Amino acid sequence: MAGKQFLCGVCGQPEKMCRCVKYCALCHGDYGVRLTEDGQFYCTDCREACDYKTQDA
Repeated sequence: MAGKQFLCGVCGQPEKMCRCVKYCALCHGDYGVRLTEDGQFYCTDCREACDYKTQDA
């Protein structure tokens, strides 16, 4: 997975270039959200609960 870049499911950009409004796809929180492989943003708690990984994990 090292060579695969995670892209936003809305705009198709990598996390650093994404200008979309970022909120957790599960709980709709906006604190600590990060992009995961499925193209959605998740907060830290939801990522840990669902075992989603960020690009740098």
